[in-house]
Amino acid sequence: MTVPTSPARFDVAVVGAGPAGLAAAFLLARTGFSTALIAPATRPDDVRTTALLGGSVAFFETLGLWKEIAAAGAELAVMRLVDDTGRLIRAPEATFRAAEIGHDSFGVNIVNSALTRILDAHVFGAPRLTRIEAAVESADLGPACAALTLSTGATVTARLAVAADGRKSRLREAAGISTTAWAHPQSALVLNLTHPVPHRFVSTEFHGPHGPYVLVPLPGDRSSVVLIETPDEADRLKDLPDDVLALELERRAHSIFGRFTVEPGRQVWPLSSMIANSHGTRRVALVGEAAHTFPPIGAQGLNLSLRDIASLVEVLADAARAKADIGSEETLRAYEKSRRLDVETRTRGVDVANRALLSDLLPVQAVRSLGFALANTIGPLRRLIMREGLTPSWSTPRLMRGLDIAAV
Repeated sequence: MTVPTSPARFDVAVVGAGPAGLAAAFLLARTGFSTALIAPATRPDDVRTTALLGGSVAFFETLGLWKEIAAAGAELAVMRLVDDTGRLIRAPEATFRAAEIGHDSFGVNIVNSALTRILDAHVFGAPRLTRIEAAVESADLGPACAALTLSTGATVTARLAVAADGRKSRLREAAGISTTAWAHPQSALVLNLTHPVPHRFVSTEFHGPHGPYVLVPLPGDRSSVVLIETPDEADRLKDLPDDVLALELERRAHSIFGRFTVEPGRQVWPLSSMIANSHGTRRVALVGEAAHTFPPIGAQGLNLSLRDIASLVEVLADAARAKADIGSEETLRAYEKSRRLDVETRTRGVDVANRALLSDLLPVQAVRSLGFALANTIGPLRRLIMREGLTPSWSTPRLMRGLDIAAV
């Protein structure tokens, strides 16, 4: 940790030290940019999990971190989708196997706090990376640099500030970047549990009338749970005694893993979606939840954020080699262009899938059922869905294809 007492100057200042901020700071420093990572020291223990898939595996493999991450998580070899809505028109079960596209697994599922600890350990002492444990109180975004005033009273200046400070990003607000946001009539209950029947690295997603109920493998005979329900029902479930909640979750899972035991730590998150109307301006670039948020459906969140980071660093490295200003509007427009289609299609796609599941209209249910049937019976279509779901072919940065970003 460094606590500057006088103005400190960097190429890039990353604000926020969640998984996205840590990954961004580590990659920027490794690429050759002098980097400050600014965030308070304490973070709550997060029982939520992240499924790192496809290009995210290549991202961390190229950085030399994947073996450690994979050892702390559980492989995802098969993904099952089961229609449990009880409606008149029900979709057939669909199963996606990583082996069908030549992979041992789609990726791994890891608890967020474990991922954060691994990234923290590699950030500490990394060359060209300075960790500053403070909050950003204000930002002066001038024509030549971004000047960040910290809670310690110190000032950090950088040619570019990267906002990795979450959905309520103060840095995004300081840059004057507006957002398009909408709420969903659902909340997500998140917890982890143990069970006697092995999951065999199969992720099972039951589609209920109010949203998905997902059981994702964790190391050992454990699974992470994301249950999307109405807000009142999610709150009711959260307040149940452990044994009563375990029985309810087992019932909803049709006892596929035997008797459940709920682990400590439960969280309920209201669901909403947001897309920033620009990925960067005024020497501020947005990554992760500062740029986009959506419900935890389809395991897209951090994977999309890592594509933000890889694209941004690729654009900055190209600009630096061309002796251009890495914080200029021209550079930020190039970053915006690299991300807009991917972010829009993923965010809108998750929203459409969620609305289709909630719809009581028979034509919508019929179309949804037909889509599942086609995916399950037409091999080339199923394999295309798997490949594009893991790593989109039209917007994949070099790092996500296993190609390192050349140092500047």
